[in-house]
Amino acid sequence: MGSFALGTIILGRMEMARAAGRIAVDDSTVLIVVDVQNCFLPGGSLAVKDGDQVIPVINRIAKNFAHVIMTQDWHTPGHISFASTHPGKKPFEVVKLGYGDQVLWPDHCVQGTSGADISKDISIPQAELVIRKGYHHDIDSYSAFFEADHKTPTGLGGYLTERGIKKAFVAGLATDFCVAWTAIDARKVGLETYVIEDACRGIDTQGSLAKAWAEMEKAGVQRIQSGDLGA
Repeated sequence: MGSFALGTIILGRMEMARAAGRIAVDDSTVLIVVDVQNCFLPGGSLAVKDGDQVIPVINRIAKNFAHVIMTQDWHTPGHISFASTHPGKKPFEVVKLGYGDQVLWPDHCVQGTSGADISKDISIPQAELVIRKGYHHDIDSYSAFFEADHKTPTGLGGYLTERGIKKAFVAGLATDFCVAWTAIDARKVGLETYVIEDACRGIDTQGSLAKAWAEMEKAGVQRIQSGDLGA
């Protein structure tokens, strides 16, 4: 056997082995695309560093999914999570509220503003549902499943259950807040859950990124790359 033919066989077997190790995407899986909105992209009021780099990755992997859910931060003016609502406080300070610790943010994703729009560069025509969150004035909501009190549901859990979804893949912004809370709550409602690391970017304030990954691991969330997905 010639060296070229042998090399072709070896490469073919390596590719088959890689494919066998990939995670299957089928009708019981959902891609949850979290908060890829103008305020979180370069030039936005709460820009996540390199946040725009998730867009081509998300657009590429979304083609493999029959079920795609998107989330959208949708705050009232003067929302309780805004530093500007709390006299004397600055963005990224933490205050205690009735539902727990709250990081105070710059004003962002205010209802009806262009900053709250999902990026025009996101191209997922088959997306079937947009979950708006954080629209109650007096409570924040990072997760697509529950508000920040960890008990008030958005309804997404029931929606996915009724459609027979068993497995969730989470991507978007920001890794250490809305992505992490969504992934942890996906486990809470019984879904096998994966966070696609190269399809996310984090804020990383006061060690929040490392803490979020540790909490996700503890909850049973698996950390993968987009190349780990099967067709």
